[in-house]
Amino acid sequence: MGSDTLAAVVGATRAVLFDFDGPVCDVFAGHPAPGVALHLAEALAAYDADLGSKAYGTDDPMEILRLSPQGGESALRAIEEELTKAEVTAVRLAGPPIPGAVAALEAARASGRKVAIVSNNSTACVRAFLMLHELRHLVDAVVGRAPYWPDAMKPDPHSLLRAASELKAHPHDCTLIGDSVTDVEAAKATGGRSIGFANKPGKERALDDAGADVVVTSMSSVADALGSS
Repeated sequence: MGSDTLAAVVGATRAVLFDFDGPVCDVFAGHPAPGVALHLAEALAAYDADLGSKAYGTDDPMEILRLSPQGGESALRAIEEELTKAEVTAVRLAGPPIPGAVAALEAARASGRKVAIVSNNSTACVRAFLMLHELRHLVDAVVGRAPYWPDAMKPDPHSLLRAASELKAHPHDCTLIGDSVTDVEAAKATGGRSIGFANKPGKERALDDAGADVVVTSMSSVADALGSS
């Protein structure tokens, strides 16, 4: 979509919500997700062999977390805690922020808007990354996934509504920048806007089809739009 559309979306935005894995950090770049998923599958199999077999069929750690409640409270707690530890390790190995992300955070802050990071990753891992790269001062609120409650992860709007509340902003005045269909779906559920970040081939169509208000291919374009508004 054109820059006029991006400018219009940004112009209507009073609070900017950044998804974490994608727009800000490539979480598993240095500690690959398939290896984390295998570790979680092994942990889940210790509680429920059949459930573990299902878990071995995915290389997405978040999907294993979603499966874990079927194994009971102890399994859920174990997987949540193991995933959080793995995420904290991963962000320390992930390398620098996504190109343009820091500029976008700075531009959002300089424009006078409130800023939050809203993630399906744990709050601990987001905060570890922000501290490591000295970015904490650019963010008013960090809302990670609700511990032991995987059903509240995006596309559920829970985390976005919580972020809006912490920022003292109406959800309709918030815009989420995210790289997944579930980000777009969560934003739509709140009545807010979304900027789809197509950071891989094929994502532009998927994010557009999901109903993103605008789709961009670089975080620098978001920074430029925020800086001009």
